[in-house]
Amino acid sequence: MAQPKVRIRELTRDSVNFVLEGVDLAFANSLRRVMMADLATVAIDIVEIEHNSSVLADEFIAHRLGQIPLISTECDNLMRYTKLLVALQAVLDQSNDFPYDDGAMMDNETLDQRDPNFGSPLVTRQASEEPILIAKIRKGQRIRARCIAKKGIAKEHAKWSPCSAVSFEYDPHNKLRHTSYWYESDAKSEWPISANGREEEAPQDDQPFDFNAKPEKFYFEVETTGSLSPKEVVMKGMEELTKKLAFLTHQVDAGADTEMNGDVTAGGAANGHASSGWGALPINGSNGMATSASPPVVGGWGNYSPSALQVPNGTAAGGWNL
Repeated sequence: MAQPKVRIRELTRDSVNFVLEGVDLAFANSLRRVMMADLATVAIDIVEIEHNSSVLADEFIAHRLGQIPLISTECDNLMRYTKLLVALQAVLDQSNDFPYDDGAMMDNETLDQRDPNFGSPLVTRQASEEPILIAKIRKGQRIRARCIAKKGIAKEHAKWSPCSAVSFEYDPHNKLRHTSYWYESDAKSEWPISANGREEEAPQDDQPFDFNAKPEKFYFEVETTGSLSPKEVVMKGMEELTKKLAFLTHQVDAGADTEMNGDVTAGGAANGHASSGWGALPINGSNGMATSASPPVVGGWGNYSPSALQVPNGTAAGGWNL
């Protein structure tokens, strides 16, 4: 397989379209999932509503505030998960907009390295675009709230996702036959080829099927919410995926080293060690499930060696708590 290569086809303020080559399908899909769910951003997590005379309930307003994108440039390096920041202190009535402070920080450790608008709502929109709507109120109604933001990832809640949509396509001509089309009369006319089809050569009608063929190009479309730029989303996504793969490789190598040291044998039991997993678990039992002398029984990811683990009445240990 060729070396990985990224070719950017279009880059705008809120989206990027690029082609990824030289990787397999599993890596491309992993990158898509990491960009959606594993990149840290800042989002409103606590809302202290002091006054609300609008027609909307407090919980409804708090939920809408949580969906506001906050500028989170370099959030993964410049803010810890345990820190808070005051993202918004506002009074909303009929006479004004939704003002906010300049991101007054409760965490002063890296304040000088942050973007001046870090943690502020995304209001740098074009003049033709409508602002983010929180609530509509009439004369005499008022909302006063204090919002506290936290660092998080979308695996915990979707409000921390820097992306509104991430998609990718491969094999636009369906030469690999990974897609089964439902059609009434003619599949080609009812399922037109996407614009990505121009990137690859169309197959011939009499071309034989290649059972060993694999997808070579992946066409990505990444749309962001504005909390992170499209470039930062892609770069941070690749960086985060690299860290995950490095951690997995380290764990596999550590398990292999343990086996080579004689704790676990690949072919079967040796020296009283039962082999069926990654580590050894010594259990003092009797009924044939575990021997009474305490040979290690393999199970789990590591070696569990309690000094006095007794199995009463000849019953083998089981369950989650050993």
